[in-house]
Amino acid sequence: MGHSRETPHIPSAGLFLYDEDCGFCRRSVDFARERVRTRTAFAAWQDVDLSAFGLTPEQADEQAWLIRSDGDPVAGGDAIAGVLAHGRFPYRTLGRLLALPGVRAVTRLAYRAVAANRYRLPGGTAACALPPRGA
Repeated sequence: MGHSRETPHIPSAGLFLYDEDCGFCRRSVDFARERVRTRTAFAAWQDVDLSAFGLTPEQADEQAWLIRSDGDPVAGGDAIAGVLAHGRFPYRTLGRLLALPGVRAVTRLAYRAVAANRYRLPGGTAACALPPRGA
C-alpha cells in the first residue's frame, strides 16, 4: 500500500497518530471524533513523516502518539488523556483526571494492557496485534 508522507499542520489541540491498519484503532478514532468531539486532529501514522516528530515506524506501531502544538510527542495513556482533555464534557474532565500525577501511572498501565490486546477487542483483527518485543 503506497502512502504519501507529509508533515501535517499541528492544531492547538494536537495531532493524534494512530495505526490505520488496526480496526480497533480506527473505531477508537471514530468514537473520539463522533462522541468525544475532540478538537484534536487525527492522522494515520503511515501517512505522515514520522521523522519530523522524532518518531520511528516501530515506535508508532507500538503505541498511539499525540503531537502537542509545541511539537512535543506524548505516547500511550498520556496521548489518550490529551485527546479526551480537548473534547466536550464529560470527556474533557475525564482527560484532565487521567493526566493527574497519581492517576497517570494507572492510565499508562491500562493503555499498555489495551494496546497489547487490541486484536481481541471490538473491531480488532489479526492486523491489530503488536509485534513481539524485540522483533
